[in-house]
Amino acid sequence: MSGGRDGLIAHLAGGATTVARAWAVRRRDGVEMGFTDHDRDLHFEGIVFRADTGLSARVLLQTTGLALDNTEALGGLSSEAVTEADILAGRWDGAEVRAWLVNWADPAERLLQFRGTIGEIVRAGGAFRAELRGLTDLLNQPQGQVFQGPCSAVLGDGRCRFDLSLPGYATERPAEAVEENRLFLFASVAGFDDRWFERGRLAVLSGAAAGLSGIVKNDRARGLARRVELWEPLPLPVAAGDLIRIEAGCDKRPETCRLKFQNFLNYRGFPHIPGEDWLASYPVRTGRNDGGRLRVPALRVGPGAGG
Repeated sequence: MSGGRDGLIAHLAGGATTVARAWAVRRRDGVEMGFTDHDRDLHFEGIVFRADTGLSARVLLQTTGLALDNTEALGGLSSEAVTEADILAGRWDGAEVRAWLVNWADPAERLLQFRGTIGEIVRAGGAFRAELRGLTDLLNQPQGQVFQGPCSAVLGDGRCRFDLSLPGYATERPAEAVEENRLFLFASVAGFDDRWFERGRLAVLSGAAAGLSGIVKNDRARGLARRVELWEPLPLPVAAGDLIRIEAGCDKRPETCRLKFQNFLNYRGFPHIPGEDWLASYPVRTGRNDGGRLRVPALRVGPGAGG
């Protein structure tokens, strides 16, 4: 029995067909799930494609050239497959999607019709609608370097190269008092200066919110006690005892990079780039024209002021 694309084409040419659609979704945390609109489970490529998930897809729009392939996946929220908690936590954002047209009587006869990622997800009435973006969507991203005064790297990434595992730049400890999923109170945190974690990252390592993170807005030390506040509340609850990690913050200034992290050789900003006032300036006979701060002459007001 022939299989693959040629086998499926021969099967479709026979008139009476037994075809269904199947989708494999791999989340960024490594979890992989299979779905099908057939009334029985399908098995191929080491994946079980479940039939009881209620997932379906609209017609795939495929084009030539660099136009985007796109479609949508529709389904119901269930406790076993796609849960509302996982969507709120962002665990499905950017997940890899593959979609086949498959002969359910002989799954070896199949054709990969779509490969891409999950985009925007909308929840309503106990169901969800997920946008599926084709591979050409990656070509629609801004490219090139941004020239700006502050550093454009993310602390600890491949451009910054700073090692956040060094002593004194992060702490892992159980959550104590948590308010509104954005305010974390600790009775004793020693060894870190006041505001050390501002603009840093707070990541949840265990519990219902494991894998989530937020950016620190305020970090205040009062003796050994500490108050850490995030810019936005985490979408899932953090309970007392859940393990969290708090990393040092960086305000992107060259002074901070040099003094706080001793990492100025990897600074990715342009601190001497002319500002907006210099771009709108005009040449003068006197003074310095070196791109530095402009001195605006004081206006004379009152009797004797020039007209």
